[in-house]
Amino acid sequence: MSKDQQTRQIADGQGFIAALDQSGGSTPKALRLYGIEEDAYSSEAEMYGLIHDMRARIIKSPAFNGEKVVGAILFERTMDGEIDGTPTARYLWDKCGVVPFLKVDKGLADPEDGAKVMKPMPDLDALLEKAVAHGIYGTKMRSVIDAANPAGVRAVVAQQFEVARQILGHGLVPIIEPEVTISIADKAEAEDLLLAAIRAELDALEPGQEVMLKLTLPENDNQYKALVDHARVIKVVALSGGYPRDEANARLSRQSGMIASFSRALTEGLSAQQSDDEFDAVLAETVAQIHRASVSG
Repeated sequence: MSKDQQTRQIADGQGFIAALDQSGGSTPKALRLYGIEEDAYSSEAEMYGLIHDMRARIIKSPAFNGEKVVGAILFERTMDGEIDGTPTARYLWDKCGVVPFLKVDKGLADPEDGAKVMKPMPDLDALLEKAVAHGIYGTKMRSVIDAANPAGVRAVVAQQFEVARQILGHGLVPIIEPEVTISIADKAEAEDLLLAAIRAELDALEPGQEVMLKLTLPENDNQYKALVDHARVIKVVALSGGYPRDEANARLSRQSGMIASFSRALTEGLSAQQSDDEFDAVLAETVAQIHRASVSG
């Protein structure tokens, strides 16, 4: 299928985006939650092999298809791997009808002005060229906002859009993710600053330049409706940010036009010790719950 068909799948599809992009730092925790302790592997290669097996099991499950899951975000090693002999991104689109994205950031810099911008990405162009060769549709990159500090919010958003333009230059669609930490006391104020900063950057994009946004579920319902409706935005997706799945789904269901892009909330309840039937049943119920929340807003 063409890039236009993939864009329609994201823009108009009735579903959500699965975040399967845990990086090296978060992989041990993801494996523990899946029932695999650190003494089960003795090297980084074994660790990544186990997390790839987990992701492959999710992707191959009958519930993981384009009817309810419109896209999936991959870690680079997952993109480089295969599922049943087919490169992962190709498998997602050809077998599941799920649009593949790639996490491209290299983690967070030290805090400054109540925020953490992304670390430098000197090899980004090479990674983007590889992503295009693998059939990747778009990318995702994460920054963090820990306070309603105007300077910190501006720095995060300016960097995100600067890198987004580089990504657009490779024909890929960037998912811009300036996460607001859910536990901060001034979360609502930070979200007001974020909204204003993003709108200014969107208004400065050239005609034909379109992005996606991945935002923390807000304190005020429909906080980001103006971004959902913006001409330069293909889709606004929500991160769970540490909220339990039930609360994340409840918050999401009140947001008009936003869909989920959950990671931990998607894999909650899955275990390496489950039989395939048990695993598939749990995942099917989870997918159904997140899907309902995504389409009810």
